[in-house]
Amino acid sequence: MVSSNYFTERDVERLEAQALQIREDILSMIHAAKSGHPGGSLSAVEMVTALYFHVMRIDPQNPDWEDRDRFILSKGHSCPVLYAALARRGYFSPDLLHTLRQYHSILQGHPDMKKTPGVDMTAGSLGNGLSIGVGMQLSAKLHHQNYMTYVMLGDGEIQEGMVWEAAMAAGHHELKNLVAIVDCNGVQINGWVNEIMTIEPVADKWRAFGWRVIEVNGHNMKDVLTALHTAKTMRHPTAILMRTVKGKGVSFMEDDCSWHGSAPDDEQLVKAIAEIKEGGVV
Repeated sequence: MVSSNYFTERDVERLEAQALQIREDILSMIHAAKSGHPGGSLSAVEMVTALYFHVMRIDPQNPDWEDRDRFILSKGHSCPVLYAALARRGYFSPDLLHTLRQYHSILQGHPDMKKTPGVDMTAGSLGNGLSIGVGMQLSAKLHHQNYMTYVMLGDGEIQEGMVWEAAMAAGHHELKNLVAIVDCNGVQINGWVNEIMTIEPVADKWRAFGWRVIEVNGHNMKDVLTALHTAKTMRHPTAILMRTVKGKGVSFMEDDCSWHGSAPDDEQLVKAIAEIKEGGVV
């Protein structure tokens, strides 16, 4: 991996503080909506924070800038983490976060690029995101553009066959500016991933399709930043396997599939936010 020359201790502290704010936003908006997906949103916080507040080349005042880096949330049900990051980054007012899932809101239950500023691709059925990312990077090669495309997938999601068709195409075309980020939190909607359909040895699978693989602690901001900067130096597509905890930061949500798609009640919200403010993430 590369050295930490790409970031400072102050950067790490700033990003960790931002991550705590995003965790609080996730819980508050899902509570307000009385529905949503806290587990997989909370596990992805450090990575999304690092991308939007340090790594990606973006302009909130010009969301459709042609040379911007792209981010595709293939596991679209985890959109609260993306919406919180976009709001805090300046794409729209954080006041709108509490309109999550309302009928006329710009913040629907899955990302919609026609409704939400800063969303690069609409998400719905699982498994589509990497194929779209391949298409974006093929377009970039044809038009001699050098933007990065980051695709975040769930570990349960990569049980889908079309993910591996896309992985094969990316390896064949040597799409070096394509980064697949797999949120390996080990839990899917109805249980443990490895009990429902194991994906292991997941690193070897990506390597078999011609990808370079980086494995990191997805809750360690330094490791996340180093992995993202390393990915930019690769001559092949990169898969970042981030080992995370579903529901990270809230003790009663961690590693519990019942929190895949449940909203906290009033009492649970107070307890969850208190835990986040008191302990942070380690």
